[in-house]
Amino acid sequence: MPGEPINPVEVEQAIRDIANEIALGVRLVSDRLAAYRAAEREYDLEFARAYMSFSGPAHMRKYAAEIETTSLREARDVAEAAWRLADRRARAQETELSAYQSINRSVTQMYGAAGVMGRG
Repeated sequence: MPGEPINPVEVEQAIRDIANEIALGVRLVSDRLAAYRAAEREYDLEFARAYMSFSGPAHMRKYAAEIETTSLREARDVAEAAWRLADRRARAQETELSAYQSINRSVTQMYGAAGVMGRG
């Protein structure tokens, strides 16, 4: 595949690059999780307030509160989706790092074997 690392120096650079991406991803995942939890707290609080503000049977109060807080529930769901996407991307990067580390071991062994054979 064009662009794929083929020697130890290129593989090590790819490992450094993905490690840097993972480091940046940690902050992104943390920020997305914090935003999701804040949106969840806001939704829960406003739902409870709306529920308590309506009178009538419990099931009717629940439905009224759900209608009242629809936009907050949507904002919470969007924040959750953003957090889960960032988390999945971070996991994929960790898998990519592992793959590069495996490639690095193979390439290093290949170059090592070639060096020993060439000395004879």
